[in-house]
Formats: sequence, structure tokens, C-alpha cells
Amino acid sequence: MNGIKVLFLVMLVSLGIAFFWNSLPIVSDTVHLILNPTAGALLGFNINWGMVIISGVISLFITIIQKYTVDNDTLRELKKEQKILQEEMKKFKDHPEKLLELQKKQFEFLPKTMNLTMRPLAYTAIPIILFFRWFNDYFAAIDPPVKIFGFFSWFWAYLVFSIVFSIIFRKMFKLP
Repeated sequence: MNGIKVLFLVMLVSLGIAFFWNSLPIVSDTVHLILNPTAGALLGFNINWGMVIISGVISLFITIIQKYTVDNDTLRELKKEQKILQEEMKKFKDHPEKLLELQKKQFEFLPKTMNLTMRPLAYTAIPIILFFRWFNDYFAAIDPPVKIFGFFSWFWAYLVFSIVFSIIFRKMFKLP
């Protein structure tokens, strides 16, 4: 499936989830039924380390999906060619006509790269959105508001930990 079509479809489903989360109880109730005894139990045991573990598991899931749904050899080649092209563009920064030609060549890589990198989105975006909605409900119910490791909101904690874990897992799985 074309990368743009996947992105459009995921955006539509995401909007549907956001729109129906509170108005169709089956959506949020099902997610809570699954995540409360699993992720909720981890957070209930220790909110700090629970968030670290959940972020790690989600990052591992995303990395594994990326590894097996993307043609990583082709992606590496495209990135290598783009890097060479960028180096050439630096050499010709004072020659607008040559630079324009190289920029046109660079734009030819965009659809190829997008088609390769959008494939995992079809498998990971919806579960991640459901997790985010669940996180929002879980942490909204805690009074007074809790800070992860004393200063992170749940969103920033997840973001920071998932970036760290993604870097680690991408190196482990040798992803481009």
C-alpha cells in the first residue's frame, strides 16, 4: 500500500478513536479491560519503573515491527545515496543552477523513502494511540497529579524513555 494512503488511513482511524473515545464506551472500556490489569498493574506497583518498563516494551514492539516490515537494505542504500547527494549539495552551494538540479534529484528519494518508512505505521500507530488515550485516563484519575521520577509528566516521561530505548534497540537490531 502506498505510504500516503497508509498515513491517511491511520489519521482517519486516529481521529475516530479520539472522537469516539468518550462517546462509545466500548472503545475505551475494551482498552481499559486489556491495559488496566497489565500496564496499570505495573504503574500501580511502582509508577517510575513501571513507566520505564512500559516505554521499553512499546519501543521494543515498534523496533521489531520496523525490522520485519521495512526493507532495511533498500533503506540503507537510499540513505547512503541521500548522504552523498547532500555532500555534493554542500560543494555546489554557490552554484544555484547545479544546486537546483541536485535538489530535484533529492526530491526523487522522498516517495521511495516514505513508502518504505510508512509500512510499520500501519501496524504500530493505532496501538500507540490507544496506549496514549489509556495513559491519559490513567494519570487523570490520580489525584494529586503524579510526576515520574519527581519531575516528568507521563507524556514527557514516555517520550524521553522511548527515545532512549529506541536508540538502544535500533543499534541492537542494526536498523538504519
